[in-house]
Amino acid sequence: MDWQREGPSWPHHERSRFVTAAGQRWHVQAWPTPAAHAPTLLLLHGTGASTHSWRDLAPLLAQQAGVIAIDLPGHGFSGPAASGAHRDGATLPGMARGVRALLAALGATPQWLVGHSAGAAIAVRMALDDAAGLHGIVSLNGALLPLHGLAGRFFSPMAKLLALNPLVPRVFAWRAGDPVALQRLIESTGSTLDASGAALYRRLVSDPSHVAGALRMMARWDLQALQDALPRLAVPLHQVVGERDRTVPPADARRVQQLLAHAAAGTSATMAGLGHLAHEEQPREVARVLLRLVPLPAAGESPRPKSAVQASSVGATTERRS
Repeated sequence: MDWQREGPSWPHHERSRFVTAAGQRWHVQAWPTPAAHAPTLLLLHGTGASTHSWRDLAPLLAQQAGVIAIDLPGHGFSGPAASGAHRDGATLPGMARGVRALLAALGATPQWLVGHSAGAAIAVRMALDDAAGLHGIVSLNGALLPLHGLAGRFFSPMAKLLALNPLVPRVFAWRAGDPVALQRLIESTGSTLDASGAALYRRLVSDPSHVAGALRMMARWDLQALQDALPRLAVPLHQVVGERDRTVPPADARRVQQLLAHAAAGTSATMAGLGHLAHEEQPREVARVLLRLVPLPAAGESPRPKSAVQASSVGATTERRS
């Protein structure tokens, strides 16, 4: 997307900066830590979204923690995923490596990774590759398992075909710009968004480069390898699930819990009446649940090293513990 045209009216544009890392340009938004002892949270959005999806949740979290939100490669205002003879930044491992390179460029060491949908898969992959300094992961309607049945067998091949056709992103962007088509797309997630939220998604999906980035990501995603690796996860994984999620079956959370080693099992919380975009529907309720999952150190504890967040300045719930 064009920052000069779209950026000035983008949510929290005053928090935005651009950083080059892992061979590409990243759009980053950051909120400083409110106290020296407060943890830092890294927010990772899902396929087809951007930093805008945290527009209401991030400021609430920032009252008690440092917050970093990024646009994934090819999404929003970040450049396309870097690729070459020996790497593909659009794959799950490639995105995990890219995000780690970005954090290194920022000088940031978040203690908690918070991922929505495919963002949760990136968070888990990052933790599997290197869990040093990481306290845990919060998965919001996380897409951590392969799709079931016919969808699982045909989704990736179809995404590959669509991603290879340069005309598809433009056709999809033109069609998705129709308010009725977009409304149906949002409703298919089981969520209901207000007019401003729907308008932001319309701006995103009307941009061919953003659509191309989302298609490329879907075409290269391999969740079977992630599922096979889940028993090796060494940090707690807390799952927050929308009861009405029509994108990721809520039952997947139970399957994930069964795959985890006991030490990394974490907790599960179900958000009654909310869908796949629960954090956009009820940000205050999700913030309350999330901050209860993330331990906040007492004021007397030793402060951690200063992070890039500080330097850059840039409804009912039921819970089950495993």
